[in-house]
Amino acid sequence: MNNWVRLHENDHVVIALQPFAKGEKLILEGGIALELADEVPKGHKVLTRAVRQGEHVLKFGYSIGVAKEDIEPGSWVHTHNMGTGLKGFLDYTYEQTTPEQVKGASPDAGRSFRGFVRENGEVGIRNEIWIINTVGCINKTCEIVARKAHALYEGRVDGVYHFAHPFGCSQLGDDLVHTQKLLASLVNHPNAAGVLVIGLGCENNQIDAFKRAIGEHSAERVKFLKSQEAEDEIEEALELVEELVGYAERFKREPVPVSKLKLGLKCGGSDGLSGITANPLVGAVSDRLIEAGGTAILTEVPEMFGAETILMSRAADEQVFGKIVHLINDFKQYFIKHDQEIYENPSPGNKAGGISTLEEKSLGCTQKGGHAIVRDVVPYGERITSSGLNLLEAPGNDLVSVTALSAGGAHIVLFTTGRGTPFGGPVPTVKIATNSELAGRKKNWIDFNAGQLLEDKSMETLTDELWEQLISLASGDIQTNNERNGFKEIAIFKDGVIL
Repeated sequence: MNNWVRLHENDHVVIALQPFAKGEKLILEGGIALELADEVPKGHKVLTRAVRQGEHVLKFGYSIGVAKEDIEPGSWVHTHNMGTGLKGFLDYTYEQTTPEQVKGASPDAGRSFRGFVRENGEVGIRNEIWIINTVGCINKTCEIVARKAHALYEGRVDGVYHFAHPFGCSQLGDDLVHTQKLLASLVNHPNAAGVLVIGLGCENNQIDAFKRAIGEHSAERVKFLKSQEAEDEIEEALELVEELVGYAERFKREPVPVSKLKLGLKCGGSDGLSGITANPLVGAVSDRLIEAGGTAILTEVPEMFGAETILMSRAADEQVFGKIVHLINDFKQYFIKHDQEIYENPSPGNKAGGISTLEEKSLGCTQKGGHAIVRDVVPYGERITSSGLNLLEAPGNDLVSVTALSAGGAHIVLFTTGRGTPFGGPVPTVKIATNSELAGRKKNWIDFNAGQLLEDKSMETLTDELWEQLISLASGDIQTNNERNGFKEIAIFKDGVIL
């Protein structure tokens, strides 16, 4: 196995696949020996061709930043000698994309998984009861109800879960609307066979107003309780959950076309291998699902900055192109409104893992979207309605973006990571390690090891393995680590005044 990799023939850098000491030599293409001028950690970059101050440094075949000084071959390239080349707002011009090539029938078009077909025709992969509180004041009440109900009805449903949050009161304008939309979209998620909405009674997010956000719904599937009007809210809530469990038991797993599946795409705690292993692997699986008629959802808008033109070039039409432009520029304006640097990224963990600039992170991040045409762009808190690849408005924050993907309709979230994290969203959250060291060390977090791409397995083989694991997961044959550990959380995007 080689101890470095170059991702594009035009790249100035190679990525170290092991740690190197100063003075060690790399044998490059054509047998050329390159002596290292610095110590280089695993996953970090080594310059192979001289770059002068102010010149762009290429990786993935694109610029990942600008040299802060003259950099000589053999140097470690990172934040100390390279900075972002991104500045302000950009002008984008729509160019007619090449029409999609007509492909033969997907070999997976006839595949199915065993899911739950709901009365409205939507499909779930879990038969759970969800408790949604309209306001944060009753988090503990809902937590007690969920814990008691989970124990009472174990084996009859796939679990009873509550998702704590601090909002729903003292919010104004669009900020309150965003909270209502997000929570309403969770209420409408088909992984929840039944939903109990618990309110307090005096909050801004009143149950009557929240019902309008939810829209048309079955009275058997969604129940409501105002705590201030109940003599014993916990007792009454448990009675309502019992009714919901009885309703949920009507649904049995049955064969469902794989085209009904929706995958959320997310990366968190990236390292220098994210754009080499896990993200391209997720992109391959995303493309495979879309070819079979399914849906993939890509978010983390600030981590599209610097790679947005790649997504724009794949817009289905000029209208979708315009939506992508607004998605990018509106998020830049959000940074400006709060007097923050637009390109203040990546995080300390990303930098420790070898990611130096936002454009480097973005070029790796967008690989999760594969090569499919972008069919639609969806606002934060709303649900996906188009099949194929969709872009969803949400920040890069792990909890906030996974919650938005879940609310958008994702049945499963594919979460790539080079650093590791235990958390999970409301839906099964598949942790995909970028490297084998992480996968071996955190087996209670990691569900799949993409680091095998650098060892003994091909992209085709790993794509097949991950694909089959997702079919089993959707069919309820296996669980993710976050499910087994009981880690199911939400976080709501906050952008407004609290009274």
